[in-house]
Amino acid sequence: MHPFLIGLSAALPRAGFWESPVIVAVSGGADSVALLVGLVRVAPAHARLVAAHACHDLRADADADRRFVADLAARLGVPDESRALAVRDDPQGLGEGIEARARRLRYAFFTDLAYAHAARHVVVGHTADDQAETILQRALRGTGIAGLAGMRVSRALADGVALLRPLLAQPRAAGRDFLESEGEAWREDATNTDPRFARNFLRHEILARVVHGPYPAAPAALARLGQQAACVAASLTSAATALLEAHARRHADGVVVLDAAALAPLDRHLLGHLLAALWEREGWPRRHMTAQHYETILRLIEAAGRGDEPARAAIDLPAGVRARPTAGRRVELAAPTPAVSAAQ
Repeated sequence: MHPFLIGLSAALPRAGFWESPVIVAVSGGADSVALLVGLVRVAPAHARLVAAHACHDLRADADADRRFVADLAARLGVPDESRALAVRDDPQGLGEGIEARARRLRYAFFTDLAYAHAARHVVVGHTADDQAETILQRALRGTGIAGLAGMRVSRALADGVALLRPLLAQPRAAGRDFLESEGEAWREDATNTDPRFARNFLRHEILARVVHGPYPAAPAALARLGQQAACVAASLTSAATALLEAHARRHADGVVVLDAAALAPLDRHLLGHLLAALWEREGWPRRHMTAQHYETILRLIEAAGRGDEPARAAIDLPAGVRARPTAGRRVELAAPTPAVSAAQ
């Protein structure tokens, strides 16, 4: 068996993966074509694959890509479905970059297909090279530790549907080598060389020079950094959750009381993770919470933990959440009502 197939097979879930239809995202490029052909090769006889092609309005030869994917799927004996995506004229895309808009529309299409076919998995062809580009892009944008972890092998795409990236540990060259060994062709997307797009700029102007210059193992090094960051982020989340369970109590009226005396001496970065875990646990909206909001709460916890007289009685936060110091070196946080919190 080709090494690409061995890696692909090992990356698939061991239990239940083939028991329902699998949506396979196929653009026509080498990575997604290798993914589809590879899945056909390793699938059991009862497997049901559906090739999904998102036809963006960003290229003159988009229709040729659609025909290529349809022909490939027919030759492999796999049903295919496509959708034309009006990326340029999407009315919901105001203030959104074109790459982000295309991604949102594409994943909405995959989700619709998954529900239509009662599929539990959507599989995409992101590789280790894509992971390296993602990590570098996020680092340059100023991401935190969790963002530095890059793309996850698996995440929830929608209720009951998981997005899988089984090629994330394999370099881009592995899929191309496999296709060449199979005599399979693929399409080259001319827009992938356009440096006006941020990812293309990093791929061709930064990483390519680095790889062909002093750091040939840069993609693998970035991927390892992402794995380490994921471990650190998971550890912080685990520690924050444990602290939340130990030092936060929810009253019957929904008010959450933090033991500031116990929490104040802890590392502020860890306390920040605790607050994020608290917001997630309570279902309080985080979209409008800024670093300054969290900093204000941290200062309140530290002051209450020391027993200082508070500068003000309460702090108003986004979505109607209010924090205030109370007797006994504690801090109370509460949303106005569950209904208001859920609506925002």
